[in-house]
Amino acid sequence: MQKVYPRKLNKGDLVRVISPARSLGIISQELRDIAKIRFKELGLKLTFGKHVEEKDDFNSSSIESRIEDLHNAFSDKDVKAVITVIGGFNSNQLLDYIDWDLIRNNPKILCGYSDITALNNSFFAKTGLVTYSGPHYSSFGQKLYLDYTIDYFKKCLMKSEEFDVIPSEEWSDDQWWRAQDDRSLLKNDGFWILNEGSAKGTLLGGNLCTFNLLHGSQYMPDLTNSVLFIEDDSESLPHHFDRDFQSIIHQSGFNGVKGIVFGRFQKDSNMTFDLLRQIVKFKKQLTHIPIIGNADFGHSDPKITFPVGGTIFLSVNQKETKLTILEH
Repeated sequence: MQKVYPRKLNKGDLVRVISPARSLGIISQELRDIAKIRFKELGLKLTFGKHVEEKDDFNSSSIESRIEDLHNAFSDKDVKAVITVIGGFNSNQLLDYIDWDLIRNNPKILCGYSDITALNNSFFAKTGLVTYSGPHYSSFGQKLYLDYTIDYFKKCLMKSEEFDVIPSEEWSDDQWWRAQDDRSLLKNDGFWILNEGSAKGTLLGGNLCTFNLLHGSQYMPDLTNSVLFIEDDSESLPHHFDRDFQSIIHQSGFNGVKGIVFGRFQKDSNMTFDLLRQIVKFKKQLTHIPIIGNADFGHSDPKITFPVGGTIFLSVNQKETKLTILEH
């Protein structure tokens, strides 16, 4: 299937915020006010889906409401990008109801992460549209230490040039939305080198447990000639992560995977470099491909924005590791 890259954002463009997972109703006014300023500083205008505030017993809304907002966002010619409110648990409920011809005929930016992984990869599998794993609307409500995240958002969504992913100097895994001024930063160790080598391929993946929900379905993209980006949240302890990752290895086409990049693990996951090294070492299917860990994406901050379906180059050795987004 031919790749389709959506038009980049320009200042003055209209962005539509939708809630394909959890509702805007769970987002505080403080976060909304800060996010409004952030988007204004980027020169982008915000509009919101009709149903974003609806909230049911699952802090989400009906499939009908979520699909209506998704379809309206893609059919509106004035909307240049669609950004999700926040992640959650149920974006995959929408897949059987999406008008794929509508998406295919109205290509535009879709950005979000975590549970939005289901949409990112299914959009590419069904239409060839490259979408983006990056900050939610709610992520822009972070008062402090958001410069790195915004920088990579701009590099990926507002510029066309290829760019290198340089590890952040510091990172955080605190509940910033509860105490915006009481933050704790940690020194970043940089990339964890797990297997040396080099690879170029189509970037696929995102949140591991969400990506696995697509297995065996028409919404799972072809893994041939891919470089996988994989992360998971604090609920994924090392033994959970190991078996969930193993399920990807069992997928048809995995022998065509050219490289793997693991995102940074949250502290409560208890994952360490040594444990991840053992997980990789014990899988013979991985011995021939370059693999790194501790990249700046996932459920901690800051985070890059990367193109699901785009093209990436990965070169790994002890002297220098290079991670370049070539086409986005």
